[in-house]
Amino acid sequence: MASQTQGIQQLLAAEKRAAEKVSEARKRKAKRLKQAKEEAQDEVEKYRQERERQFKEFEAKHMGTREGVAAKIDAETKVKIEEMNKMVQTQKEAVIKDVLNLVYDIKPELHINYRLN
Repeated sequence: MASQTQGIQQLLAAEKRAAEKVSEARKRKAKRLKQAKEEAQDEVEKYRQERERQFKEFEAKHMGTREGVAAKIDAETKVKIEEMNKMVQTQKEAVIKDVLNLVYDIKPELHINYRLN
């Protein structure tokens, strides 16, 4: 009977050691997964930064800086406004003359709906 209880005690101790090993293995696995996740996030962040840098280089190469684009648009707008002002100055007299001719050329006549009784 003593040998049976001793055998049971050995089995319980072996089971306890096995449970501890399984628990430690799970902890190591969780730690490795966490580390792998952090490394993957770092790698993604590095890749994102590299692509952002490449995009900024591409943008600067093909479009110039934002200030340069804004200055170019401002210059084009000023040129167009000057052209429009020149067109107004050249056409101004003719338009005023045509409008005044229409105003002065009054032909009084009765409306078609007006009836004489």
